[in-house]
Amino acid sequence: MKRNLLIRYSAVLGGVLMLAVLVIPMAVHAEVTWKAIVGAQSNDMGKQAMAFLPNELWIYINDSITWSFPSNENHTVTFLAPGQARPLNFNDGCPGVQPNGSSYPTTSCVNSGVLADGPTYTVKFPTAGNYKFVCLIHPSMTGVVHVQATLPLPHTQGFYDDQAADEARAILSDADHVTDDLGKRRSKEIKQVVTTGELVATGGGPQYLAIMRFLEGTTVVHVGDTVEWTNQDPVEPHTITFFNEPMGPPQPPACSPACAVTTDADGARHATISSTSPAQIVHSGFVVAERQDANGFVPANPSVTRFRVTFTVPGTFDYICALHDELGMKGKVIVLR
Repeated sequence: MKRNLLIRYSAVLGGVLMLAVLVIPMAVHAEVTWKAIVGAQSNDMGKQAMAFLPNELWIYINDSITWSFPSNENHTVTFLAPGQARPLNFNDGCPGVQPNGSSYPTTSCVNSGVLADGPTYTVKFPTAGNYKFVCLIHPSMTGVVHVQATLPLPHTQGFYDDQAADEARAILSDADHVTDDLGKRRSKEIKQVVTTGELVATGGGPQYLAIMRFLEGTTVVHVGDTVEWTNQDPVEPHTITFFNEPMGPPQPPACSPACAVTTDADGARHATISSTSPAQIVHSGFVVAERQDANGFVPANPSVTRFRVTFTVPGTFDYICALHDELGMKGKVIVLR
């Protein structure tokens, strides 16, 4: 009898010791604040990495992530409300700004607000799960946080730092397609200016390169010639805006005084500049991938990928992208007799 009791006692004690060993890892885990980056840019701001860097992270329950915003392009870090569909337009997303250090998930969304050029935003994760996050401004820019209870984490902060730098470098340098055969794409009848970008993806979601420049920046034509702007970027919208920028949102197109933006037979918008007066407006509205091709952004009005301007007077005509002129997206048309 005493031997059987000893065996049962030993078995119970072993179970208690095993349980103690299993719960120790959770008991000793200290809360950690992880670091990540939102966006990156070239030195001249002409190339923008529209990406969370990295856009997939593994952390423990009660850990936090602090995102920094080093580039001059505006972004948000936004965790949508549970079950909320990805909004197609910025204003339909997550209203207001939640305090720095807010916890997610909640019954509503958590939003950093629009940030750029230096600030940070922190979110804490008290519950295990997989949580997607988005940039409300750039729909094809998403990421995911995997919050774990006990499983070993696959990566360290050092790994994420290196991954962020590698991904930023890869996105910003992947612009060789921009000038490839650019001359071959030009029409003999119409002088062409191109804008472009490239969409990529990781396990965490899409990222993309946006080139905030007109290629070519300076275009020389003669009186009576037409210049065509083509947006080959699958995501980013642009405008072609001469003289004065219209008040309010950069959509719809506008042309004044005594002129109008018409639509050519192939669907391109077309305006005519017949004066050098600085009081006028010639504005394309959004020039962006067609709805069937768009990877996220959907303008309120029908979208076009091309805008044309015919010049009937000589002069030098400066223009901008009304969305990205602060990043240096400007151009010039010189019209000779």
